[in-house]
Amino acid sequence: MLNGALSPRPEESDVHLSVYLHGARFDFAACLTAALIFVQEHQARHYLGAVDVIPGDSTGLPRLPGERLYLEP
Repeated sequence: MLNGALSPRPEESDVHLSVYLHGARFDFAACLTAALIFVQEHQARHYLGAVDVIPGDSTGLPRLPGERLYLEP
């Protein structure tokens, strides 16, 4: 991975998240569980469609900032 970060759940597949925020697009890798929770929380605060889960390889993408926070109870 580009930034050398490891998944907090290496047993899960990573997905590619494309996040639209204030007219800018940001792409991240995240484990599936964190990605699903992030999408739900982000869409509750922003417009629907502000986050896309893109099929395919997420190798080379930076990890979702605060990814572990989406996994804590």
